[in-house]
Amino acid sequence: MRRGDFETLVRRITAELPEHFLDGIAAIEVTGKTVPHPVREGIYTLGECVPHDFGGPDEGAALRSTVYLHYGSFAALAAGDESFAWREEAWETLAHEVRHHLEWRARVPELEALDAAAEANYARHDGEPFAPLFFLDGERLAPDVFKVEDDVFLDVQLDAKAWRPAAGTERTFTWHGRAWRVALPSHLPDVLFLSVEGVEPAPAGDLVLVVRRRPGARDLLHRAAVEQARAAARPAEAPP
Repeated sequence: MRRGDFETLVRRITAELPEHFLDGIAAIEVTGKTVPHPVREGIYTLGECVPHDFGGPDEGAALRSTVYLHYGSFAALAAGDESFAWREEAWETLAHEVRHHLEWRARVPELEALDAAAEANYARHDGEPFAPLFFLDGERLAPDVFKVEDDVFLDVQLDAKAWRPAAGTERTFTWHGRAWRVALPSHLPDVLFLSVEGVEPAPAGDLVLVVRRRPGARDLLHRAAVEQARAAARPAEAPP
């Protein structure tokens, strides 16, 4: 199915939803993004509900969201599968994201942490200071895997005995059901945000290994040193 036809389909099924379900939804949009699941091979994120414009806990009615359906993800799943049910999958995805919006409206206070995480991630992109553990307030996709907007963070905690020896070595991680490895810098700060390039399929945003020393008593009087770096990954089965 072409993207234009998919957009027409989404408009048609949106019209079938009860009007009160759409209260507070600013827009339902189709993007061209392909959003692979960070852990499970062959799984893609088909849609997302992004909340915005919300106030305090007594202002639930002020919450608005935008619902996105990712055409690229639908196309990736449909590739080579003539039986792929575009309408059924689009309907299920849209209904799921609208339900997510309604759940967000019922739990507005939890959005404050998500909004703060997004702001901290903007600061990270701009090279400004940011709270080092902001990503933990993002969407949890799997154990130790978090998402803030389009960026995916893999949380790698090392105890004190493993932290310093890890500097200058390679680290293996899983992306979309496949093992990859990446070289760590020769110096490790308390928290390293290592943006990883070269994985397939490519993520919609940044893929970041957060390599950090497991917190201990010393952290009560010690401000964590935070640094950012970039590195290219290669398949774990590839020769050095």
